[in-house]
Amino acid sequence: MFKGTYTALITPFSNGKLDLNAYEKIINRQIEAGISGLVPSGTTGESPTLSHDEHNDVIRTCVELAKGKVKIIAGTGSNSTTEAIYMTKHAEKVGADAALIVAPYYNKPSQRGLYEHFKSIHDNTNIPIILYNIPGRSVVNIDLELMANLAKLPRIIGVKDATADLTLPQKIKNLIGNDFIQLSGEDGSVIEYNKQGGLGVISVTANIVPELCVAQQNAFFANDLTKADNITKKLAEINEVLFCETNPMPVKFAAELLGLCTGELRLPLIEVEERSQEKIKRALENLALI
Repeated sequence: MFKGTYTALITPFSNGKLDLNAYEKIINRQIEAGISGLVPSGTTGESPTLSHDEHNDVIRTCVELAKGKVKIIAGTGSNSTTEAIYMTKHAEKVGADAALIVAPYYNKPSQRGLYEHFKSIHDNTNIPIILYNIPGRSVVNIDLELMANLAKLPRIIGVKDATADLTLPQKIKNLIGNDFIQLSGEDGSVIEYNKQGGLGVISVTANIVPELCVAQQNAFFANDLTKADNITKKLAEINEVLFCETNPMPVKFAAELLGLCTGELRLPLIEVEERSQEKIKRALENLALI
């Protein structure tokens, strides 16, 4: 069972190349904070700008450092089914616990096309698959009927839901059942998501404050809703500012302020505007992080 806080890891760069030394420090910090798991090479990890070799290196390094300590859900999605199969096979080979597969972006496939895409990845690999539904980036939505059909495939085990629709967890539970894992992709509403049937979050904010994100989920699952809600209030400002511009631009700047890595991004992503920098600095100061 995948449950709790999973960090959608940033990918650190230095002079245009992967900074695996910084990546190791980032991963160790996450493990020490008690995180449930790590998600390398996702949206927050700038996967669209990684070469195949870099993508494989990021996942392999994460597995080597964290396997047996926390669970690893490797981002292996693509708008090319062939490419997604290739990357998913690699994640399986190096020992990831599951693969996170985003709905194909830009191509804009039909629901039947989406089914064939995910089924082909499923049929050509042997690793558990978590669907990633993020219509704001993919332009296509994984409809409930399609999700239910995909859930009949034995290794499609859950969904990362970044729709911000808090009615979906209960609808999915009613349609598919309690065994289908639902993880939120929205830091700001995760406790409300859990109340409707979610089992945790794949979090951007956990890159910056992993201890607080872990404490928030632990409190909820210990049925201490007062504590969970208080932590949610404490996280409200940082959750907001980390999405003041396109993710992962703000979180990269915040990570640099904390000395975790450089704030270097790959084009077409660029450094956040000065007004956003001030907001991020203020949020970190209010949490006594800088």
